[in-house]
Amino acid sequence: MTIRPARPDDAPAVARVHVDSWRETYSGLVPDDFLASLSYERREQMWRSGLEHPGWKGVLFVAEDPEHGVVGFVAGGPPQEPDGEFSCELWAIYLLRAHQGKGTGGQLFRRFMEEMAQGGHSSTLLWVLAENPTTNFYEHMGGVRVREREIEVGGKKLVEWAYGWRDLRGSEA
Repeated sequence: MTIRPARPDDAPAVARVHVDSWRETYSGLVPDDFLASLSYERREQMWRSGLEHPGWKGVLFVAEDPEHGVVGFVAGGPPQEPDGEFSCELWAIYLLRAHQGKGTGGQLFRRFMEEMAQGGHSSTLLWVLAENPTTNFYEHMGGVRVREREIEVGGKKLVEWAYGWRDLRGSEA
């Protein structure tokens, strides 16, 4: 498995992983019609616009399998809701279910944390649905639940938890 910076031509594969991971992970948690409405084309456009924009402040790394191509990714950058407590935010980390449990998620996570620390960031935050079956991964990687909020996805009210890493040098990174 290779963890590398994403290129603009990775946008279709990143979009596929993004949409398919949502459908795999959130089936039964998020309304089916919302999951069905997720669009590879819209996600591809979103990721491509970031990757091609010279002023984009984010980072995006992909996990590339020699046989299956891009099977996961991690993205992050400035906090979406800056509050001064966390210097950056892990926006998304997704890995196709068939490739989970093999250490790839940890490799993606560590690569993101290393990049953020090298960029001068000291702490990071990640929001995740409370019912996400992979919350134990974030705890295993040293995250501590620091916040909670209610959001609405597809007309359904859901709880999100924020996991925080207050010292990137002391995380599992």
